[in-house]
Amino acid sequence: MSKRLFDITIASMGLAVLAPVLLLIGLWIKWDSPGPILFLQQRVGRNGRLFNIFKFRTMHYRPVDGLQITVGRDSRITGAGHLLRRFKLDELPQLLNVLLGSMSLVGPRPEVPHYVAYYPPEIRALVLSVSPGITDWAAIEYKDENNLLAASNDPERTYIEQVLPDKLTHYARYVRERNFWVDLHIIFRTLAVIVH
Repeated sequence: MSKRLFDITIASMGLAVLAPVLLLIGLWIKWDSPGPILFLQQRVGRNGRLFNIFKFRTMHYRPVDGLQITVGRDSRITGAGHLLRRFKLDELPQLLNVLLGSMSLVGPRPEVPHYVAYYPPEIRALVLSVSPGITDWAAIEYKDENNLLAASNDPERTYIEQVLPDKLTHYARYVRERNFWVDLHIIFRTLAVIVH
């Protein structure tokens, strides 16, 4: 089975099975705080193409974005948002991105253009040669990234100088080693980490 066919099959099944859950989450978000249900943010995809990533909104709605990373118990996060983030439920709408072809189930996590600008040229070419994913090795390794950044006096600098280079190592590893069985392994590891 090709990767694209696998993506379409699993994303379609996931959306069908999870439809009631997605509806309840959407209603909860609307009840919890004013603003849209979905949060759209521009990310860099395969070959540098920009696309809008879909997430459930977990922050209080503000038309102008501030810091593009989340740090600890960020005051911008809503009551519902804390739980959605804890179990990665805010990522579920990205199944739509998979169906649309802008993302894959497994692949390097897509970054905002601001941080892609810090990719070394040779790593950038490698990482952006494949479709970005909902999960990958870095997503597993940095599942509690916001808590890590909360311990820093300068979270932005820590992200750029420490976290991002390590993530790029994971991204490059995936691109070089990727195959169907690696994807399955990452998916099951991700599920295990979420429910742990």
